[in-house]
Amino acid sequence: MVENHKKYRERIELYKRFGYDVEREREFILDKSCPLYGDILEVGTGKGYFTLALAKEGYRFTSVDISAEEQKFARLNIEYYGLGEKVNFQIADAEHLPFQDRQFDIVFCVNMFHHLEDPFPAGDELARVTSFEGKVVLSDFNREGLKLVDEIHRSEGRRHPASRFDLNHTAAYLAGKGFRLEKYATKFQDLIIAFHPII
Repeated sequence: MVENHKKYRERIELYKRFGYDVEREREFILDKSCPLYGDILEVGTGKGYFTLALAKEGYRFTSVDISAEEQKFARLNIEYYGLGEKVNFQIADAEHLPFQDRQFDIVFCVNMFHHLEDPFPAGDELARVTSFEGKVVLSDFNREGLKLVDEIHRSEGRRHPASRFDLNHTAAYLAGKGFRLEKYATKFQDLIIAFHPII
């Protein structure tokens, strides 16, 4: 657990050296998403950067990811902070979420959509499981953010593949379904909050 947390901190420091403050970006997302209420779902746990931010704020929620390996990293880090009881971790595919219609009031998806070859099935699922009184919160790297992540991965001898779609495509898709959108941005992140159409 300690070794896992050390890797987590090293990763955050690496991003900072390239000009990206992971913790500040997550605080920005949380601030713009408030108020938070009801049942909360995070789709795309990843290494748990946003998972930890939510848990540290005292929220109890469900977090899903398709990768057991990634989620293990996040789970160990959450437990390092003594916040394990805050998060219900599950393995699930964003395109086939194992939840009922309208089950959650707030659905977060942070830095996942750029990994999807076709973001629209996942967008449909996020909308499906969100209550009519709730909201879908989407955030992902913009062009500057993707350039920065590419640079970081190249420095490690790796590649960072990204979809030809960006968050604006998903936003336009949801808007076409009648969702009301609020848009925000930092230098590296786009943030969209989508509210169900009033029926």
